[in-house]
Amino acid sequence: MSTIQISAQDVNKLRTMTGAGMMDCKKALTEAEGDFEKAVDILRKKGQKVSAARAENVTAEGVVLTQITADGKNGKLIAFACETEPVSKVDNFRNLAKAIMEVAIAKNPSNIEELTALTLADGHTVGENIIDLTGKIGEKLVIAAYENISSDAVIDYIHSNGKLGVLVALKNVGSANVQEVGKDVAMQIAAMRPVGVDKDDVDPTLVQREIEIGKEQARAEGKPEAMLEKIALGKLNKFYKDFTLLNQEFVKDNSKTIAQLLDSVNKGLTVSAFKRVQIG
Repeated sequence: MSTIQISAQDVNKLRTMTGAGMMDCKKALTEAEGDFEKAVDILRKKGQKVSAARAENVTAEGVVLTQITADGKNGKLIAFACETEPVSKVDNFRNLAKAIMEVAIAKNPSNIEELTALTLADGHTVGENIIDLTGKIGEKLVIAAYENISSDAVIDYIHSNGKLGVLVALKNVGSANVQEVGKDVAMQIAAMRPVGVDKDDVDPTLVQREIEIGKEQARAEGKPEAMLEKIALGKLNKFYKDFTLLNQEFVKDNSKTIAQLLDSVNKGLTVSAFKRVQIG
């Protein structure tokens, strides 16, 4: 058994270095026999164990961040999730989310795996930092989403609760100022939850499901079998109107669709892509 005496000053020093709790720091220093580097490794290993132990826990809280590059042509969205609301408000949690966004903007990774492997200013990777903070906080932390889109112009929107974010990519911008209309469209996406930009953007599986539902509804209403397909396709057109962005009525002025709204700003202006991410 170790006879090394661990002073309060040493414990406080390790706590300052790592942000871990006082008792965790004392235990780590005792196990490491006063060796600070070993103690840091012990704390990091503790974080790995905590992360593994909580792997099945639900991460329904957190923060969504968006950032647009200086030229306005690329946008990134990151959802950094945790288990409970109090943790989502902790400075260490929010600072790590911001650091992850900064490295994403600087290095332009294409997916979460590449983002997780990037190195932050402290010399450790994003993934290592998440594990470390998991050990300090004691909750599962995860990058729940990472979106990266480019176009003639990309506009972002974060809902007031900080847990819902949107990126919308516009094309055929020309010389038009599209900030206001882009923000309106982003807010439309946040509120109305479209499943695609236009008809061709809808998952074929979803289309087929809607057709089958339409047929069953018509059959239940006693319609002739020969009419079921036609009736289902009519219901599908209603689905497209309600759930594809360009065909939706503009929530601020239902006399026009989103496609018409965009075209009124600049002929041919349209949406090439959008991303909507919500935590919880």
